[in-house]
Amino acid sequence: MSERLFIQGPAGRLQAIYQPGDAHKPAVVVCHPHPLYGGTMNNKVVYWIAQTFRQHGCTVLRFNFRGVDDSEGSWDNGVGETDDARAALAWLHAQHPAAPLWLAGFSFGCYAGLRAAHDDQRVTRLFAVAPAVNHYDFSFMQEDTRPLTVVIGTRDEIVPFDDVQRWSRTLPEVRFHALANAGHFFPDHKQELLAVLANDAFKP
Repeated sequence: MSERLFIQGPAGRLQAIYQPGDAHKPAVVVCHPHPLYGGTMNNKVVYWIAQTFRQHGCTVLRFNFRGVDDSEGSWDNGVGETDDARAALAWLHAQHPAAPLWLAGFSFGCYAGLRAAHDDQRVTRLFAVAPAVNHYDFSFMQEDTRPLTVVIGTRDEIVPFDDVQRWSRTLPEVRFHALANAGHFFPDHKQELLAVLANDAFKP
């Protein structure tokens, strides 16, 4: 079951898709890629990530950053978008206060999402797919000891593989996964991506 709704963000209403799951399973916020380059909550990789968690009984919230489609506000260079992610985390936690709270992001969504989660110790697991470390400063993660899954394609044409690998080596609790020959949008590696996420999230 999916519900289209609006949640209150710091710059106005944020358009969202809410999919409630099992009460005892994690509640996951999924953040989409760069709004100025066509990124929305309906991006296929974001959808795949969300569906992976849904298939394992999780509650999932996808949302559009400010200025995207029907979300109010305008692009704020990652600063306001981080606040949007904070609002999404707060909203989802309020709906499911007893559930573990997780954060997942794709590309730019990793930056805004991880920054928001960095200040929110209610978030216990982190997932970063093709994090845009070549465009944004991710050094705030260097002392974060929560489990972080990082997935990157070795032929990513937007985020250099070597940059992501180098950044991952600075992190204390990272599970790094390199998908051989995969590009930024994983067009031929969907199942590999989803298997990695599911294995890290739901298997010991």
